[in-house]
Amino acid sequence: MSGAEEAGGGGPAAGPAGAVPAGAGVGAGVGVGAGPGAAAGPAAAAALGEAAGPGLPDEAGLAGARQLQEAAGDPDAPPKKRLRAAEAAEAAAAAAAAGSGKLEERLYSVLCCTVCLDLPKASVYQCTNGHLMCAGCFIHLLADARLKEEQATCPNCRCEISKSLCCRNLAVEKAVSELPSECGFCLRQFPRSLLERHQKEECQDRVTQCKYKRIGCPWHGPFHELTVHEAACAHPTKTGNELMEILDEMDQSHRKEMQLYNSIFSLLSFEKIGYTEVQFRPYRTDDFITRLYYETPRFTVLNQTWVLKARVNDSERNPNLSCKRTLSFQLLLKSKVTAPLECSFLLLKGPYDDVKISPVIYHFVFTNESNETDYVPLPIVDSVECNKLLAAKNINLRLFLFQIQK
Repeated sequence: MSGAEEAGGGGPAAGPAGAVPAGAGVGAGVGVGAGPGAAAGPAAAAALGEAAGPGLPDEAGLAGARQLQEAAGDPDAPPKKRLRAAEAAEAAAAAAAAGSGKLEERLYSVLCCTVCLDLPKASVYQCTNGHLMCAGCFIHLLADARLKEEQATCPNCRCEISKSLCCRNLAVEKAVSELPSECGFCLRQFPRSLLERHQKEECQDRVTQCKYKRIGCPWHGPFHELTVHEAACAHPTKTGNELMEILDEMDQSHRKEMQLYNSIFSLLSFEKIGYTEVQFRPYRTDDFITRLYYETPRFTVLNQTWVLKARVNDSERNPNLSCKRTLSFQLLLKSKVTAPLECSFLLLKGPYDDVKISPVIYHFVFTNESNETDYVPLPIVDSVECNKLLAAKNINLRLFLFQIQK
């Protein structure tokens, strides 16, 4: 026997015809591109990943991806091989996208509000056990508890919640702001922290109005069509008479706004003006079905003693079952007067509150027989602002009184 045969050097007698030496199978299967085994596409990539062993999963995956890319872009490869390689590359990309989507879905379920089951859009509060609530739901829970004369509790663990017991979770707020969210106009994905700016300023599909809307153009459409519309808009060519009609309508709406401000400015010129901070405190009626109402301690303005009362939804039986919530108030004169006392009054938000109240002036003539006004609406903007007031321990506002002297 020769030395080459003893060393097993791969001569003709080393094995049967057609056999492939161990250790060269992977190289042969990958390097030779014309055989049927090499055209297996995804099966070859999977076999490559398994052959790499459990110790090198990343290297095997990268090698398989490189082979698929090279096979798909090689002009000399057979057409079937290029097609299968392209399909395998698309499947790998889809699998990666599906994996990231599943991660986002898991984060949504972890970071969502326990009440509305949606991702918070602003502040995030947590109970003492760490359950998350968005700011709107947190305020709504506190307001409902105040209306039902109950202690507000966490919907998950039923521990007590209040503004003093719960705190904001800044880490969750930052994490939520980085999660992707879909633009409602162009359907593209953006981080939630950038989505609002994109929808207001950058999105080419956002709904916008014609710049001639002030003279009657009713057009609404996507931003990328705005230039074409304005170039063809017929409203700039309106006659003077048509424009005067539009300006008259605009003047009427502005006249109502200016009437309020002029009334306030005229009241500020009165001789006797008084204001004070008032604090509405919650109480319950003595009825069989108790109702929530608010009342202030007695206070002195314009050398007279006054009290303010307020009620929710005009003393509706179950205001906690209503989504629309309002507050109304009345002013009561507690001291005796020798002559009719004609006053104008209005309530505004206190110096340390963020509630939105529109100024409305009310008038009344106080006498010993008629010493309290009717209940008048507290001009808060919407039910959300009402819930903010109800969720607070007390309602702090500022009262202005103007004595009208004839």
